[in-house]
Amino acid sequence: MNLTRAIIVLSLGIVLGVPLLFRPDSAIVPPGAATLVIVTPHNEQIRYEFGRAFNAWHQREHGQPVVIDWRRPGGTSEIRKLLIHEYAVAIERGKLLPDGRLLGADDKSFPLGTMSHDLFFGGGSYEHNQMIFDPARNRGGAKGTPPGGSADVGLSISVPAGLSQELLDDAFGPHVAGEPPRVGREPLYQPAQHWIGTALSGFGIVFNRDALQGTRDPVTGQRAGGLGVPDPKNWDDMTDPRLTGWVALADPRQSGSVTTTYNSILDNLGWDEGWRVLRDMCANARYFTNNATKVPIDVSHGEAAVGVAIDFYGRYESQAVRQPGELPSESRVGYINPPGMTYIDPDPISLLRGGPALADEQTPDDIGQRFIIFCLSDEAQALWQFPSRGEEPGLGPHEYELRRMPVTRSMYTSHADRFIDELNPWGDASSKPYAGWRSLISELMPAFSIAIHAEHVDAWRALNRARAGSVDAETLEEMERLYYAMPTIEVDVEGERVPMELSAANYRAIRSEWMSDEARSSGRYDRVRIEITEFFRQQYRRVVALERDAGAT
Repeated sequence: MNLTRAIIVLSLGIVLGVPLLFRPDSAIVPPGAATLVIVTPHNEQIRYEFGRAFNAWHQREHGQPVVIDWRRPGGTSEIRKLLIHEYAVAIERGKLLPDGRLLGADDKSFPLGTMSHDLFFGGGSYEHNQMIFDPARNRGGAKGTPPGGSADVGLSISVPAGLSQELLDDAFGPHVAGEPPRVGREPLYQPAQHWIGTALSGFGIVFNRDALQGTRDPVTGQRAGGLGVPDPKNWDDMTDPRLTGWVALADPRQSGSVTTTYNSILDNLGWDEGWRVLRDMCANARYFTNNATKVPIDVSHGEAAVGVAIDFYGRYESQAVRQPGELPSESRVGYINPPGMTYIDPDPISLLRGGPALADEQTPDDIGQRFIIFCLSDEAQALWQFPSRGEEPGLGPHEYELRRMPVTRSMYTSHADRFIDELNPWGDASSKPYAGWRSLISELMPAFSIAIHAEHVDAWRALNRARAGSVDAETLEEMERLYYAMPTIEVDVEGERVPMELSAANYRAIRSEWMSDEARSSGRYDRVRIEITEFFRQQYRRVVALERDAGAT
């Protein structure tokens, strides 16, 4: 019996000890090291390069090593939801005072530093803006009812970074007094410094030339076979009916970055044309993935012909398959930012309220601010776009070429000759104003396509056969009307229920009621989602029936 117990204990020790024995060096905390907890959607390559470089920078500038505890619970949208939930629970459990201060200075039951993360690094400006509570509109941040309270209180999850204006001006360059510098329409930092841009992201089209135009003859350079579709130049090219089943898209409910891409289509093309392009792209979709990084990989492998991608994912795949001596225009995989319609978004970092660094005696209180300052240095900005340097001294990543766009102007004026890619984000960026329709994307795209995709594709095929001449002009006109129709949603107007067509003019009135907290708690929000999904289903069935009946006669 004692022998059996000894074997069990020994086996348990091996199970627990082996992971510790073989864990990477970055997980081993040096004596006296500071610890920084960062939640991020960034991939392993970015985490490795920034963790390594910040540790070296902090030891040189402040004489102390730093270990970064990276947390990656999912994409940007999942991180936003996680943070909002965590801080709402903290309010309801009494960890946070109504004015947003953490309990702890005098109350040892909830010491400072009991929140989970110090920084939120990466994603888009939209998600980081959602961390900020707007008392005028009672939106954003986290809300909850504290113990003994009678109503919800709201607070910002992020706090101002506290950087000097001199540092910001040196990093971001000249700008209009009283306004933050911009790329296109987007500010490079939030005016109160609730977030600071650290890189730039473009959103465009990744495509596979072999799938579109056939394989390339190495002697003549000519391509033969494929779908007979030229390289895409703009978003409308993704609606070509020859691409049916060949377009890779991400689900906007799972990816904040891809929602930003779809929103740029709406903003640049307008309500009617924008929704037409999005609906036709969805009709061509092979799938709707919950992981935006899957799209460029599948396009590269020929599992799809075109897809929506973040710029650096597309560029990376193009580089990965390029043959020696081959020009980018000859590579099997290409990437393009649609001219004049490219949305350039800052990739921010936010300092979070009450992070664990505050409770670590080895960690200075301003460690989070120091990381933000580091992110704006040439040393950090070079990580985004310089070639890897290995063990050679100097600027640039150690091992991984990240293929991102730096955010600081000095990198473009002083170091552009060392960039891997030819970049001009200020020239490419669209300046079209924000239309305010983003919140509808995650509601409407599932309703008109994702949830009923098979029926959507059936209607799309029928419509394109009709366009090719399978029906008369009058029938085609009716099919077009049915296919692109928008639902009506009842809205309260002076105490009466009034049906309103979902349109640009009616959107704000519909949104204020359909997506309100009261609608969500009462179940009306879900009922409307079901109703509009059924509306689209029936419209598509009518389209198919019209073509079938016209053919029968």
